[in-house]
Amino acid sequence: MLRSLYSGISGLRSHQTMLDVTGNNIANVNTTAFKASSVQFQDTLSQLVKNSTLPQQNTGGSNPAQVGLGVQVAGISTNFAQGAAQSTGVPTDLMIAGDGFFIVQSGNETLYTRNGGFSFDAQGRMVSADGAFVQGWTATNGVITPGSAIGSITLPVGAVSPAAATNSATVTGNLPSDTPVGDELVRDFTVYDNEGTSDTLTLTFTRTAGGWDVATDGGATTNLTFVDGVLTGGGALTAGPVDIDLSGVTGFAELSTVAVTDQNGRAAGTLESYALSDDGSLIGTFGNGETAVLARVALATFTNPTGLEKAGSSQYRPTVNSGDAAIGTAGVAGMGEIISGALEMSNVDLSQEFTNLIVAQRGFQANARIITTSDEVLQELTNLKR
Repeated sequence: MLRSLYSGISGLRSHQTMLDVTGNNIANVNTTAFKASSVQFQDTLSQLVKNSTLPQQNTGGSNPAQVGLGVQVAGISTNFAQGAAQSTGVPTDLMIAGDGFFIVQSGNETLYTRNGGFSFDAQGRMVSADGAFVQGWTATNGVITPGSAIGSITLPVGAVSPAAATNSATVTGNLPSDTPVGDELVRDFTVYDNEGTSDTLTLTFTRTAGGWDVATDGGATTNLTFVDGVLTGGGALTAGPVDIDLSGVTGFAELSTVAVTDQNGRAAGTLESYALSDDGSLIGTFGNGETAVLARVALATFTNPTGLEKAGSSQYRPTVNSGDAAIGTAGVAGMGEIISGALEMSNVDLSQEFTNLIVAQRGFQANARIITTSDEVLQELTNLKR
């Protein structure tokens, strides 16, 4: 039988695979974080018709004569080029700008994905669109422990930021030097005890011939003195457990701006909102104005990402040729940054894919023509005997 028949069949099969891959790329043109694939062809074994010969004194050498036996698919590679960003405004929609994969737990299997369309379920767990648990680190008292094992990220709904006692305050601004002796300025600010109970601490500034006396409602006093508006004495005051820093106060004329500009201590507060930062940290904002890291999304990279196996749902599983996953934080050790409120679009290039359709179609037609031509030759051969 003619070898060209089987060469044509191999061409049909290979170009059919190319059509399948191209069709799948086009079908996923709007799939979040989809990575296009491409087919690579290679020739099959070649039949040796004539061996090569060694050059002689009177004759030259000759090259081998071989007849190819068709084509086959060498491999189907995945293009992991960055897709365009699509802004969604949803804080739990995450996009990786650069290298890396999100880590998700689906059943008992750990998978990897570029699709950051996440949300929180009824139990506060961060999940992907198909319900897989997003992996990362959970903070303890607002601190992520380096090198700790990753696990499912859970939003601690109802978490409480503990109260803290006030033990320091800072007073800045100006006390007017042209104020008559005996006049007073009163400034109140709120302080807290260890249980978060609030109280008001009053500072009374009284003008004296030599400067200003400062007294608290608890009886603590100090005297502020100035030279050319610059504080020269009495820059500190202790009112019970609260140390008050007055070193930033000035004493120029016609300007009364003295105020308590900074203090610590707070009441207890519950979690009110959250946001995601560029390193994947889930930052909670509490009712007492405090912010704290609640968790951090982990990323993974591979030595050979094209060696990953597609597992469906825009997810991948490692293979023996992808290498093991290197787990780390976004923006560190070659991993991309995380953008909140955006998703990565498919990297399918429609112009390239439609061109590939034409190439595959014409290749299929040409190989079909090989078969029909070989059939006509065989027909002539069988007609030799009538």
